[in-house]
Amino acid sequence: MTKKIVTMGEIMLRLMTPDFLRIEQTDSFNAIYDGDEAIVATSLARFGMNVSYVTKLPDNPLGMACLKRIRAENVDTSFIATGHGRLGINFYETGVAMRPPRVIYDREGSAFANASPEDFDFGKIFTDCSWFHFAGITPAISDNTARLTEIAVKTAKKHGVTVSCDLNYRRKLWTPEKAQQVMKPLMQWVDVCIGNEEDSELVLGLKPRNTDHLKGQIDVEAYRDVFLQMRERYGFRFIGCTLRESYSASDNGWSVLCYDGQDFCQSPHYDIRLVDRGGGGASFAAGFIYGLLHQFPLQQVANVAGAASALKHTIYGGFNLITLVEVMELASGDASGRVQR
Repeated sequence: MTKKIVTMGEIMLRLMTPDFLRIEQTDSFNAIYDGDEAIVATSLARFGMNVSYVTKLPDNPLGMACLKRIRAENVDTSFIATGHGRLGINFYETGVAMRPPRVIYDREGSAFANASPEDFDFGKIFTDCSWFHFAGITPAISDNTARLTEIAVKTAKKHGVTVSCDLNYRRKLWTPEKAQQVMKPLMQWVDVCIGNEEDSELVLGLKPRNTDHLKGQIDVEAYRDVFLQMRERYGFRFIGCTLRESYSASDNGWSVLCYDGQDFCQSPHYDIRLVDRGGGGASFAAGFIYGLLHQFPLQQVANVAGAASALKHTIYGGFNLITLVEVMELASGDASGRVQR
C-alpha cells in the first residue's frame, strides 16, 4: 500500500437554510457534515489515495454520525479521538443574486476545540506517511488547537513528511494580528502553501497589487509578485491559490494559479452557476495535492486542481462527490455539460 496522506481539522454540522430562505424565515435546516480537512481527505480518497483523517468527535450520536459519514468515503478513521464536548455548528444562510451567503458559527467548547496532544499518538500517525495537510482554520479554533497544530507539523517534519497548509483566514474566528502571530511561525515547517489574495494579506501580511476581491477585479500578474514574496520569505516549494470572481452570490468566475519557483500556471477559467460554494477551496487543495504527488507537469496540476474545485461548486453538500474520471475529463477541456448516456 502506498504511503498515506494525513489531514487534521474539525468536522462540523453545517445547518443550511433550504430554498434560499433566510434564517429568520425557515422552520427547518438541511444537515450536512463537513470541514475543510475532511473535504480534502474524502476528495483524495475518492481519487484512490490512502488517506487518514485526524480529529476529535463528541462521544454521542452526532459524533458517531460524523464518523460514519467519513468512513463511507473510504477514509481511515483509526486516529479519530472521541470524548467529552459537543459538535461545532455552522448555521449557513444560502445567498442568491446580490444577497450574499451568511455564516453564524456556534463552535465554542467543541470536542475538537478542547482536544489535547494526549488525544493523539502523532508518532504513530505519521509513520508511513508521505503528506500532512491542515488549514488555517484549525489553529484559529482555540489555543488548544493552535498548540496541537504546532506539535503535528513538527512531528510530521521529523518523519520526513511533506506539509501543506491552506491559509484559509476566517475573520469570525480571529483577528489578522492573532492569525499572523500564530501562523507565521508555523510557515517554517510548510512545504506547500495554499491561499487566495485575502488569505495572503491577512495571514502573512502580503498583498498582490492592483487586486480588489470585493469588486471582482483580478490582475493575475500581481499574484506572480506575491508568490515571489512568499517563496523568498518562507521558502515554499509550491504555492497555489484560487481566483474567485464574485459576479453575484449565484454566479462566479473561477480559476486557479500554481507556482513552483519557476513556472507560473493558470487553469482554464470557468463561469459557474453556483449550487453550493462551500468546499471550493478545499477541493482545490485536494486536486493540487493529488497532482503534486503524481508529479504531473505544473500546468496539468493547475488544470486538475481547477477542474476538481470548479466541479465542487455544482455539488450540494460538504463533500466533493465526483470521480477522478470526471475531473480528468473537465481538465482535458470538456466543459460542455452534455448529457452522459
